[in-house]
Amino acid sequence: MSKLTASQASSHTPETVEVAIIGAGPAGAIAASLLQRQGRSVRVLEKQHFPRFSIGESLLPCCMQFLEEAGMLEAVNGAGFQFKNGAAFRRDGQTTQFNFTDKFTPGPGTTFQVQRAGFDKLLADTAQSQGVEIRYGETVEQIDLDGTPTLTVRNEQGQSYRLEAQYVLDASGFGRVLPKLLGLERPSNLPPRMAIFTHIEDKIDAADFDRNKILISVHPQQKDIWYWLIPFSNGRCSLGVVAEPQLLAHLEGSLEEKLLAIVKEDPELRALLANASPVQECGTLQGYSVNVTQLATDKFALLGNAGEFLDPVFSSGVTIAMQSASMAVKCVLKQLDGQAVDWQAEYAAPLMQGVDTFRTYVQAWYDGSFQEVIFHPDPNPKIKQMICSILAGYAWDTNNPFVSESSRRLNTVIEICRQSQAEAAEAS
Repeated sequence: MSKLTASQASSHTPETVEVAIIGAGPAGAIAASLLQRQGRSVRVLEKQHFPRFSIGESLLPCCMQFLEEAGMLEAVNGAGFQFKNGAAFRRDGQTTQFNFTDKFTPGPGTTFQVQRAGFDKLLADTAQSQGVEIRYGETVEQIDLDGTPTLTVRNEQGQSYRLEAQYVLDASGFGRVLPKLLGLERPSNLPPRMAIFTHIEDKIDAADFDRNKILISVHPQQKDIWYWLIPFSNGRCSLGVVAEPQLLAHLEGSLEEKLLAIVKEDPELRALLANASPVQECGTLQGYSVNVTQLATDKFALLGNAGEFLDPVFSSGVTIAMQSASMAVKCVLKQLDGQAVDWQAEYAAPLMQGVDTFRTYVQAWYDGSFQEVIFHPDPNPKIKQMICSILAGYAWDTNNPFVSESSRRLNTVIEICRQSQAEAAEAS
């Protein structure tokens, strides 16, 4: 086949499909599977080849219902991933645990911690086994929204073709294909932060270390610096630190030296990981908190990180990706059936309600006020269950007042915690 330029490709008859999906990660694989199961023709265009590394390894229980909806739960349950039943938070020698089965919202209370290379490939392979067409090594270079949405796609051999689709879903994650092509990106209202991360052979021998939970540790001096430690089933962990870039400016050396140096600033992590050794080159991610001017129209919708990414602190990324895929597919199916869809009212607004709920807690984490709630020595059990539901990913459950009135309810609890602490200090 001869090599075609984009202009030459545009003169040829385009290929056609009902739904084109950009990206084969969790959002793309789930969306493709859901559409395929409804008999719709789908093509997934993925720039990379799987398996490929990605962060976002600690899933939330809410994800399990979307895996089941897509017919992928059996494959995930049988893959040998690390069981996860909650989250542990540690600060100044104090540890607080959230058991995800003890939550306000109905639904799964356990999930997995996964190495994303294998997890994402498993989802994509499962989608393919269901009949989904995935083309790896293909890059979307242009989109024309005049009339039927038309993508210009280039493969690794430099050959281009046009693909017409009745609808386009962008699940390209941090690649953010459509936001860049259409000029939709806008700054986040969250301060820029930087993550440094790697995988380690952890060699943890502490008897009280719970591999079934992600461990989130707060830096002993800088309360807006935090560490993640995500155990896997193979004796390894994902280890990372997140901070505003200037707070890491005092660190010298390579990324690995920077990460290990700041880990040693926390005495408990230093002891826990005394025998650990990195098994992967360190990576970094910064300026990742972004959003867009428009999430969806009658021609395209942005899923997951392609639309907005908040912060890794509560592991919400994959949950938002899967939630957005499920919500968008329902609207796509309705539109393909010839029904009118109000994409703002039926997709963008409901999706953002959950995203904004997560945002409330992310912002309060970094200003320290939510940390006061998490580490309160005598939490109200019912309030803890409601907050636990959000940490388990159920940020769209409007029956939970900490979702439907997230800012007001959280601020009330913060004030109660502060009064309680003040009274305790006065009494002592």
